[in-house]
Parts: sequence; C-alpha cells; structure tokens
Amino acid sequence: MNQDILEHLTFLYGAETAVQLLPKLVSLLDTVRPQLPELPEATSFFSEKDSVLITYGDQVQAPGEAPLKTLAHFCKDKLDGRIQTIHLLPFYPSSSDDGFSVIDYKAVDPALGSWEDVATFRDNFQLMFDAVINHISAKSNWFQRYLKGDPAYDDFFVTVDPQADLSAVFRPRALPLLTPFQTQSGTRHLWTTFSDDQIDLNYANPNVLLAVLDALLFYVAQGATTIRLDAIGFMWKEIGTRSLNLPQTHRLIQLMRAVLDAVAPQVVLITETNVPHEENISYFGNGRNEAQMVYNFSLPPLLLHTFHTGNAQQLAEWASTLELPSERVTFFNFCASHDGIGVTPARGILTDGQINAMAERVQKLGGYVSYKANGDGTQAAYELNINYLNALGVPGTAESDELMARRFLAAQAIMLALRGVPGIYFHSLFGSQNWHEGVQQTGRNRSINRQKFQRDALEQALQTGLRQLVFSGYSHLLRLRTSEKAFHPVGEQKILNLHPAVFAILRSHQGEAVLCLQNVAARSVQIELPLAGQDLVTGTAVPAHFTLAPYQIVWLKP
Repeated sequence: MNQDILEHLTFLYGAETAVQLLPKLVSLLDTVRPQLPELPEATSFFSEKDSVLITYGDQVQAPGEAPLKTLAHFCKDKLDGRIQTIHLLPFYPSSSDDGFSVIDYKAVDPALGSWEDVATFRDNFQLMFDAVINHISAKSNWFQRYLKGDPAYDDFFVTVDPQADLSAVFRPRALPLLTPFQTQSGTRHLWTTFSDDQIDLNYANPNVLLAVLDALLFYVAQGATTIRLDAIGFMWKEIGTRSLNLPQTHRLIQLMRAVLDAVAPQVVLITETNVPHEENISYFGNGRNEAQMVYNFSLPPLLLHTFHTGNAQQLAEWASTLELPSERVTFFNFCASHDGIGVTPARGILTDGQINAMAERVQKLGGYVSYKANGDGTQAAYELNINYLNALGVPGTAESDELMARRFLAAQAIMLALRGVPGIYFHSLFGSQNWHEGVQQTGRNRSINRQKFQRDALEQALQTGLRQLVFSGYSHLLRLRTSEKAFHPVGEQKILNLHPAVFAILRSHQGEAVLCLQNVAARSVQIELPLAGQDLVTGTAVPAHFTLAPYQIVWLKP
C-alpha cells in the first residue's frame, strides 16, 4: 500500500517531496482508522439491487423538523426496498450554487440538520456524499485565512498573472477565468473555474492534498459508502494546456483510491466529468486503480435525441461500445440530475446539427440553453436546462398524463436496463415538471429542475394524476430490476437490431437472462423476436412475432 502511495506522490511532487509527505499521510491514516465504521471488505462492489436516489437534503420539508430528518423518514416510507443508496447533494454550509460552494467540508448546514440527522438514513440506506474538492467557497475559513496572509494557507489557491495566455483552457462557463482579490500582500488574480465565489484549490501544493484527504476520510467516518468527486476533471491546472483531465488529475484520483483501499476498501469513488465519452471512461483507469464508477454522461442527450426522432439506431450503436475494463467497475447511468442535460458528451456521437435541433426543441418546450465560452471568443451550447419529463415532449401539443408518463417511463426503462448502476433524480422518480417560478426567483437556469416540497403536499399529489402514474410505474420497474440477476451492473449486455424504433438489449448474468425491449416511437411497430417468454412488466406471455404499442416496455424472460 505505502509503495503505491509513494509512487503516486512521486509522480505528482517529485521524489524528495514524496518521501517527506509519506509519513504525514501514513500518520493521517493511523489517526483516522479507529474512527472508521467496521464494514466487511467488499467481495463485489455491485449487485442488481443497486440503485441510487439523487436528492437535495431539503428536498422534502415539514414544519418544525430538520429537513434531513424529514427526507430520511419520507425515503423510508416511500422507497425502502426499491432504492439502496441515497445520494445527498452537498449538505454542508455553502455560500452559493445550491450547495456547491462549500464553506466547511466537515459541517452540516444548520438549516438542514445535523450529522445525527444524516446518520438517520443509515438505518435503511447506504449513503453517497459529495466531495466538492475542485474549489471551495470564498467565505470559507481556508480562503479567509489566505486573504489575511496566514502562512499555513499560503499557496492554497492558484495565483495567475492576468497577462498570461489562458486561451487553451477549457471553459465550462461564459465567465472570466480569473478573479482579482485583495490580499494582505496586494491584489492577486486567482483561478475560478465556475464563479468568483468558488475558488479553485491548488493541488500543486501537497498541503492542499493532505487537507482534502482528511475531509474524504471524515466522510467515510460519517457513513459514506460512495464518494462523488465533483467537477474532478478540472483539479490540476497547467497554463498552456486545457487544464482538464490532465495526467496529474488521474494520479490524484488514483492516490485517493489507494488511500481508501488501505483503510476503507468497501468505499466506492465515482467521478463526475462532463466531457466526451472517451475522456470520461478514462477515469476507470486500468479497471482497478481509479474510480469504481463513472457517470455515463453521454446517455441523457443520446436518449433525448432518440425519443425526439423516434429512432434508436444511434443510441444502439453507442451502447454497443460500452465495455468495462474489469468486473470491479461499472457505469453510473442516469437521465436527469440536479444539473441540466450536458451536450458536450454527445459531441462526436451526434452531429452539431442534431445537437442544435435538440436545443431548439428544448427551448420550445419551455427549457433553456446554457452556453460555454470557446477559446476563439465564440460560445457553444453546453447544457440544456429542463425537466427530463418535459424535454421528451412534442412542442405545441397538448398531451394526456397517460401519454407523458408512458413515454417518460420508456426512457427510464432504457436507463434501468443498461449495464451499470442506475442513478435516479428525485424529480424523475416523483413525476415533476418544469419549475419556471424557480428560475424567476433565482435567475439561474438550473433552478427549473430544483423545486423543493412540503411533505404533506407531495404525498397528496402522489395520489393522482401524472405524479401517481410516474411513481407507481417507476416503482414497479425498480422492483422488477432488483429481483432479476440478469441486471447485475457488471453482467453481460448485447444490443440487438430488431427495428429502428426499438431499443433492444439482452442482459445476462450467471445463467439468467432478460431481453429488454423499448419502443421509442409514437407508433406501433411489429418485430420478430429471437425468443419467446414472459413479459416481467405485465406478467403475460409474449410470442416470437409481436407488436409493440407506442412507447411500450417489455422485459422478456425466456
């Protein structure tokens, strides 16, 4: 273990510094180890029972009760047995970006509750925490002490000459990369990838690494079984490069993996890298030394294009390439999240014309398009901000709740059928639609998909209409998925070409198989099946010659 860690430190900081750092890191591990929960070492990280609910800590509220406690009780009542892991989006004190500008990595926002409230979830669920470690809030103690000239925090942030040529740097925002700050030693221009309130950390300073590792180990001590590395591709900066997905970034993640393997091998790392597919899957490393899961970022825009066109061929061609480097890693499949639908991961798979058509349709459906800055001064679509259920709609058409739910569930069924662990955003599971009032309130496009609820009102809304149709249908699919070994996250998958409008995927594992058929079109289609059997969704027999109704889901067990 120590030798692997030393090799990573040497790559990052040189041999002399690495030798000095190793005893400090070993001391940190020795200090933290007694605080960590005693869990058996995982013989397999994944199973077909795996599914993740993505939610804010104050997603469901009740008068006189800490939101985290309310959410824990709500999830127990509604989701026990259907969802295994709750991904709590940042619940730390924060100064902006709905929690992603963290003031204190080791505290719970008092407005949400306490660590005791977080622990309430552990009676029924595993937990995923966010590690927002590319940047930290301008209001944080770390940054405030830096501004005051505290030598312990000198060089914690990336100072850049404002005259430096930064044109090569990849920009996810149409905002200035550098922000001037007044420090005790004068004006310094600091690297701020996302906003002037989110100050990028300087991992070229090994003290930053030690402080961040301390925070990660603290999360494990608080019960996290999965740690999401937010915006991790931007972690290492080097002028003259894109400063995205650099070799040093991969080494940092490999170091984090080595550290966790030493003291908490049951903990899973998942990387959030909203980049083209080939770059994204590079975070698997060799299949054993980096992230155990990567977000399947290409899926949301490809799936949206599929339903817009009623043609599954491009999705099928892409899905047929989804290989895993080992049985110890898998994809984190999702359609929607707290962010919008990133289109960058679809570039190179879809044409610019197809992406532009998708963006135009989203705007007609009441959504928004967010842009990033290109190095030549132009802008390009970066993210579509819309509720995924609404994004699948037809502009200018009044549709019934039944049709909207059926189409939406067909899209979700594809995500559930693919090899990997499904990540389900709260608003998807509970049938939400666009929240334009939120955009008006905050001025931020992403708020369209971030509505919060009073528990009583939400439970009442789940009794009828669109929410009831979506939640009951989704719950049924989740129950089926968790009971079939063929859906194991590292099981086999084979894409079948049965009809352009049908996404057909054969899943299998340890001798069991399920053929998943999803009609992505608004018309019936006739298909010849390679086998007959029983449809798990309806419990009825399916012949080899079969007609799929519009947006019908069939999970066929031979």
